Amino acid sequence: MTSTSTNPAPPGWYPDPEGQRQWRVWTGTEWSTTTRPYGERRSEPSAPSETVSLIGSMQRLVRYGIVITFAGLGLVVSVLAHWPGTAHPSPTWFAVLASDVGVALLMLGSLVFAFAARALQGHWSVASWVPGVNILLVNGLVLERLTQRWPVQRVVSESVLMALFVAQSHVYPWLGIVPAVIALNHLGATSALVERLNTSRPATAATGS
Repeated sequence: MTSTSTNPAPPGWYPDPEGQRQWRVWTGTEWSTTTRPYGERRSEPSAPSETVSLIGSMQRLVRYGIVITFAGLGLVVSVLAHWPGTAHPSPTWFAVLASDVGVALLMLGSLVFAFAARALQGHWSVASWVPGVNILLVNGLVLERLTQRWPVQRVVSESVLMALFVAQSHVYPWLGIVPAVIALNHLGATSALVERLNTSRPATAATGS
């Protein structure tokens, strides 16, 4: 479903825009796949704004937040490994341009992760605004919601792998696969959480009818 200027602005439950006899969640930017049928009650069912906001934040992570963050990181590290003056330098104009693009991607991705951390925690924290830290925080919170426990080993192992990539990728080029593997893991876990939220929300709302 695509959003239009006529869609309701506040997140919540609204009559299905396609005319079907059901309610559908509007995240504030687009129509979600989360629906529930009309019941005997004619009043509009309510949905906690926190849940709707969380679904939207996780969807933004899946669609572009994770990809642009790890792409930006990989680009910056690769450019620095071939910066003018190193053993295998790239042209100065290319190094400057590529580094600027990489930093911009990292900043935008970090902003998406910051809002995702806010949605998962229910409040702002210092860690949610620290680039790199907010990536680990979000991944840990996502996995905690999926497994009901904090994934200490997973977070620590990813931290070590990313540190190795940043420090040693210029010596061991095969370490370039590390960001791609971690990004795929993050995409899988976040997509699983989005699916769980979308399937459990209608059931929760229906029990209150």
